[in-house]
Amino acid sequence: QVQLVESGGGLVRAGGSLTLSCAASGPPCSSYSVGWFRQAPGKVREFVAAINWSGGGTLYADSVKGRFTTSRDNARNLVDLQMNSLKPEDTAVYYCAAAERIVAVTIADNYDYWGQGTQVTVSS
Repeated sequence: QVQLVESGGGLVRAGGSLTLSCAASGPPCSSYSVGWFRQAPGKVREFVAAINWSGGGTLYADSVKGRFTTSRDNARNLVDLQMNSLKPEDTAVYYCAAAERIVAVTIADNYDYWGQGTQVTVSS
């Protein structure tokens, strides 16, 4: 029912910045949570950040806290992930996901809808 479209991935140098966007095909639901996950080759998918559409409360993984910021844009039906001070270890495919009325937003299996993923590569 919900289609998520990601954009903004690319190649950047260490210390640089990149902003990812996740757009919903339909109007946002106020009860939804939107999460960001990433997966590097040979690694499991890990939690990055999450935001509640209602209220805008956020949660970040320790590995990105202070460097990444996720925010919502009600008018544009977008959720952005602003990534600053990027490190080579941030290299991964980044995914956005959405689900309604979930509590454990760090658990990938709890999400119902997923974007196709976008590659972020950080060079030394």
